[in-house]
Amino acid sequence: MSSERPALYEVFDDRFRTGRCMNGDDGLEVLYTGCRWAEGPLYVPAWRQVIWSDIPNDRMLRWDEETGAVGVFRRSAGHTNGNTLDREGRLITCEQGNRRVTRTEHDGTITVLADRWQGKRLNSPNDATVKSDGSIWFSDPDFGITSDYEGYRAQSEIGANNVYRVDPGTGEVRLVADCFGAPNGLVFSADERRLFVSDTRAGLIRVFDVRDDGTLSDGEVFAAAAAREAARFDNLRFDDGGRLWVAAMGDGVHCYDPDGTLIGRLNVPEAVANISWGGAKRNRLFITAETSLYSVVMGVTGTHPTGPGRRPWLDAASR
Repeated sequence: MSSERPALYEVFDDRFRTGRCMNGDDGLEVLYTGCRWAEGPLYVPAWRQVIWSDIPNDRMLRWDEETGAVGVFRRSAGHTNGNTLDREGRLITCEQGNRRVTRTEHDGTITVLADRWQGKRLNSPNDATVKSDGSIWFSDPDFGITSDYEGYRAQSEIGANNVYRVDPGTGEVRLVADCFGAPNGLVFSADERRLFVSDTRAGLIRVFDVRDDGTLSDGEVFAAAAAREAARFDNLRFDDGGRLWVAAMGDGVHCYDPDGTLIGRLNVPEAVANISWGGAKRNRLFITAETSLYSVVMGVTGTHPTGPGRRPWLDAASR
């Protein structure tokens, strides 16, 4: 049996090649290993660091781009999962164990943004994204309450796994979609007219039209996993060519053309949990996979985590 590792890039459609998706590093760089289940990578331009979660170890780690040093960002972190930035560059975090979504203020204090819907405790918030109007959208599957490994075992008070929106003015938590087995990663299209949500248990990526009042259409299937058990969809990220990059757990990182065609894949030696664009040019893809944090500098450029529009804190840090 051959011991050779598979090539990093795997082409399913020539658009993966002609779109410069392969014009980058020819291998993954291991930035850190030693987690139990690595999740939620986020590149913070102002710090030039990647923040990510090690869920079972109940800690958040940080990798410094300038020195390569890795340290603990926060311990006893509430079994955090997904992380993103709001329009002011503040850290938004989904805390599975504490069953809430929080914001880390610039002075380091923590503000609770959502922990209940209609008086009932959330299940275990998983991932979040921020719209240009300042609203925060997050998924709430039950992964953190099914056992004590990634949170605390408990019964769901809501009885369903949904997607919610936090109003930027009132702080109201509103249900926006309830058609999931287990909603996970979510991301807006560049024009914010569509919301893409992965459903891990169903092996699907769903797409919804976003109405002006913040409600969603019924949605439709954008992509389905070819082998559901291997390719359980998790986090989602767009590049500036409109291609959707998807953490597919046991099947690497998938790349979808805007029409929904799977055109290529990045092969990763561990089960991929989450991905994030970063670096000075936003062409460095950071990948959390089981025990490790990886990166690859690519020929395509990722979109900003806070969507379109001007972000003075980010634009200045990127110069």
